[in-house]
Amino acid sequence: MSAVIYYHPEAYSTEGPKLMGRNAAGESFLKGFLRHSTASEFCAQVQKTEHGEQFFQAVRKNGRQEPVSILEKHNLGGLERFGNVYYPGPGIGIYARQRSIAAQGQIANPHAAWSLCGISHTTSSHGAMDSLAELITSPVQPWDALICTSTAVKDNIQRVLQAQVNSLRDRLGITKLVLPLMPVIPLGIHTEEFIFSDAQKSKARKEIGTDDNTLVVLYMGRLSFHAKAHPLAMYSALERTAQAVAPMGKKVVLVECGWHANDFIQKAYKEAAQRICPSVRVITLDGREASSRVQAWSSADVFCSLSDNIQESFGITPIEAMAAGLPVVVSDWDGYKDTVRHLEDGFRIPTCMPGPGLGIVLASRHALDIDSYDMYCGHACSFVSVDIDAAAQAFIKLIESPALRQEMSQNARLRAQNTFDWSRVIKQYESLWDEQRRIRIESQKNNSPFPSLIQRLETCPSRMDPFYAFAQYPTQTLQDSTLLVHVEKDLEKSIEKFHLLKSLAMVNFAKAVLPSDEEIYKVLKLTANGTLTAKWVAENFEAHRKGHIFRSLVWLLKIGILKTV
Repeated sequence: MSAVIYYHPEAYSTEGPKLMGRNAAGESFLKGFLRHSTASEFCAQVQKTEHGEQFFQAVRKNGRQEPVSILEKHNLGGLERFGNVYYPGPGIGIYARQRSIAAQGQIANPHAAWSLCGISHTTSSHGAMDSLAELITSPVQPWDALICTSTAVKDNIQRVLQAQVNSLRDRLGITKLVLPLMPVIPLGIHTEEFIFSDAQKSKARKEIGTDDNTLVVLYMGRLSFHAKAHPLAMYSALERTAQAVAPMGKKVVLVECGWHANDFIQKAYKEAAQRICPSVRVITLDGREASSRVQAWSSADVFCSLSDNIQESFGITPIEAMAAGLPVVVSDWDGYKDTVRHLEDGFRIPTCMPGPGLGIVLASRHALDIDSYDMYCGHACSFVSVDIDAAAQAFIKLIESPALRQEMSQNARLRAQNTFDWSRVIKQYESLWDEQRRIRIESQKNNSPFPSLIQRLETCPSRMDPFYAFAQYPTQTLQDSTLLVHVEKDLEKSIEKFHLLKSLAMVNFAKAVLPSDEEIYKVLKLTANGTLTAKWVAENFEAHRKGHIFRSLVWLLKIGILKTV
C-alpha cells in the first residue's frame, strides 16, 4: 500500500495567482505519483469535500482506475489503515501532534499509528525555519521522514535542527532527541515533455530570428534579481562571449523566458541588459504561457542559470534543460551541485560568499521586520558572487565547439531520463515509505530507543546567519588568505565601472547593507597596486567596520570590480 496524499489544490497547481517553485514541483509530483505509483488504492486527506472530488478527477485523468478513498481532515483515525501520510511541505510537526492526540488511548503506542512524510522546498523563510526548528520539540518519530531535495539543503536543515538542540540543551538540559529520517531524494520531471522535433526547433529559431551562426542561450524561470538569480554575472559573461566570438562571425542571443513580479523589476532587467551586455540581443518571453516555454526550449542551444539565492534549494529548470538535450551552464550552488555533473552535462561555475558570522546583521534585520523576506533574500544574494571569467569561458567553449555541445547534450538527456524522470523518483518515494512502515512496525514490537542528534553550538536556530546556515551552498567561502586583484588594470577605470554598476537599480537596491562610496574608494586604492589578501584589505579599516568591509569584498567580486587569483 502506498501513502495517503494530503491534498489541497493550491499545493499541486500552477494555476494560482502567485506561481512559485513549490507549486510547479507539487503539480509535477502529483502527476508523476498517479502515473507511476504501484498503489492498488489511492487515498487523499482533504480540508473540503470539493478538494476530494478534485483529487478523484486527477486520479482518473491520469489513467488510473483503482479505488479512491477520501478522508476529511478530522477523520484522522482512518489514516491508520494506510500507514503513511505524505504532506507537500516540511511542517510535519503539527501533524505529529495531531497524530498523538487522535490515536491516544486507542493503541499501545499512539505515535506509531501511522508514519508522516514531508518534503523541503525553500528553507530560508521564517515559516520554513520555524517548521524545521519545531521538529525538535514536536512528537515526530524515527518512522517519520522529511525528504531533502538536495545534499546542500539537507546540510542547512541539519544546522537549523542542531542549533535548536543546542538552545534547548543550554536552557533545559535536554538529553534525549527523536528525529525523523532525512533522505535525499531529488525532485522529478516528466522527461518526455521536453523532447522537441527538428521541425519544432527550426520553426522556433526562425520565429526569434536566429541562424546557424547564433548561439541561443536560455534562462527559464522567475525573473527576479533579488529572489531567484541575479542576472549580472550572466549578462557580463555573455557580453564577453559575444565580443570574443564576433571576429568569427558568431553572435549571441539571450532568451529570458519567465515573468517579472512588477514594473520596477522589469525595468531593472531591461536597463541592466542594455548597459551590461549591449552586444547581446535579449528576447523576453512570458514563461507563464505554455507556447512561450515550448518556443524557448525548442530554440535554445545552451541553458544558463547562475543562481545565487538562499531561497533556492533544488532548482528544477536545469534538469528540464537536460531533458531537452541542452548543455547547461549553472552556478556551483545548492541543488545544482547534485544535478549537474561538471564537464559532463555542462559547466558548474564557482561561487563565493562570506563566512559565518558576517551575516548576523542580515538575519537580525529580517527577524526585526526591518527587511521583508524578499529584501532579506536580496541582501543575502548581494554578497554571493559567481565567477564571471569562468562563465564566459564556458560559453566560449560551447559556441566554438558544436561537438562539445552535442556530447554534453547527449549526456544531459540520458542523465535526466535515468535519474530525474518521475518513473525513477517515485520508486525512491515508495521505497522510503516501505522503510518507514518497517521501522514503525518494528518499534511496536521492541520499543527500541530513539536515536539522538550530534549537538553543536548555535544561537537563535530559526533566525541564523545565512552565511552559516547555507554554508554548504557555495563552492567556497571568502578566506583571510583569499587573494584579490582589480579586474580593470587602471584605478580610474575601476572607479568609473563601480559608479556605472552602482547606478543600476538591481545593484543599489541593497544599499542599506553595502559600504559607503568612501569605503569602496579606499578598498579600490588599497588593491590598485597588486594582489592582496582579503584579510589585509579589511585590516586597514576601523575595528567596528572590518567585518562589514570583509563581507563586502564578495560584493565587489559579484559585480566584477575585483576578482580572485
